[in-house]
Amino acid sequence: MSERLLAKYSGSVPRYTSYPTAPHFHTGVNCDIYSQWLSKLDTGNNLSLYLHIPYCDRLCWFCACHTKQTLRYDPITTYLAALRLEIAAVGAKVPKGAKVTAIHFGGGSPTMLKPEDMTDLMACLRASFNVAADAEISVEMDPNDLDEARYDALAAIGLTRASLGVQDFDPTVQKAINRIQTFEQTKSVVDAVRARGVGSVNCDVLYGLPHQTLEGVGRTLSDILSLSPDRVALFGYAHVPWMKKHQTMIPESALPDIGERFRQSNFASRLLIEAGYQEIGIDHFAKPSDSMAVAARTGRLRRNFQGYTTDSADALIGLGASSISQLPQGYVQNMPATGEYQRMVEVEGMAAVRGVELSEDDRMRAYVIERLMCDFGFDFMPLLANFPAGAHALISEARAFARSNPDDICRVGNASFTITPEGRPFTRTIAAVFDRYLESGRGRHSIAV
Repeated sequence: MSERLLAKYSGSVPRYTSYPTAPHFHTGVNCDIYSQWLSKLDTGNNLSLYLHIPYCDRLCWFCACHTKQTLRYDPITTYLAALRLEIAAVGAKVPKGAKVTAIHFGGGSPTMLKPEDMTDLMACLRASFNVAADAEISVEMDPNDLDEARYDALAAIGLTRASLGVQDFDPTVQKAINRIQTFEQTKSVVDAVRARGVGSVNCDVLYGLPHQTLEGVGRTLSDILSLSPDRVALFGYAHVPWMKKHQTMIPESALPDIGERFRQSNFASRLLIEAGYQEIGIDHFAKPSDSMAVAARTGRLRRNFQGYTTDSADALIGLGASSISQLPQGYVQNMPATGEYQRMVEVEGMAAVRGVELSEDDRMRAYVIERLMCDFGFDFMPLLANFPAGAHALISEARAFARSNPDDICRVGNASFTITPEGRPFTRTIAAVFDRYLESGRGRHSIAV
């Protein structure tokens, strides 16, 4: 890849886990609107739940999540009381026939919860929602939090997928990002959850971290492959210190430049593919038999606020501070500040403070951007069938962009628009061409490579 192309197409653009993206949410969507949207869900709908636990016992300096450090459990106890109130209030507004087919615990560090709080929270969910017996239950895990009692609690709540953030095993890199986590600790988690019948393990790896080298990336991938995870997410570190002040603890002089980031990404991707993993979208890899790999091969891969997913639920309901819901009418985000979230829930039962109602143009562009991010292209016939009013204009935009682009990063034919293999590293940049909100200038984003 030439330095010219990297410089030209690796600018700052959204990650497109939604469209419109979060900077364009507004306060016109509140608890009243959210309540109306929930009540209009259908009894035959499938639902997915996301629960946000915004606490960690250490703050990783690379992290861009909504979380805070605490060495005391009292704030978590208070927060969980509010979370249970919200679960009950939201569950009461959802039609009883709607079935929950997936539950994801994110953070923060959900594994900070005491075992009895894990099981109590799941009991609250089952009391408030119609949770399917075979629902997928996934939890983000920090090996530093876990012990035998917590492993047993995770098994008791029906854990089916364990997600471990690894980032990098190099001690120099770990010190620079304040994330000390040995391979032995990570392996012990994988062994423990598998011993309790968990059928799927995911590992997250980052490139573009301070002091990271190709050799270090190779060693980390070799260690991860020895664990035989079912999925590996390979993310580029997003340096956004204007949004996450703790990232100022990372010296920018220690960060690799764009060319080195690209080499690290390519090197890691090649190692995973050579090990037999299927490349999925812009940053995921899975064993060919994994449900995500099957979804990618059959055109059923989806993308939401958790990244790539096989979740085909009709609505995603976010619970907890800062969590985002995706409903047929649009997006809703809860109050990010935990104290204010708790006060709102105690008064209103919910804490929705902003969002966006989707227009027909929003839905059309969201469809196109999702297909670009998942399939590296989109066909014109489904677009015309689903969005007859606006599809011709959008197809004209796609033709104009492809024909004006001299670098062969995309191509257009009579029936489809396709990102070329050379253009795939710049998929986010190409998706941004179809983003009508981006030029408004709201929000700053991480670089695209």
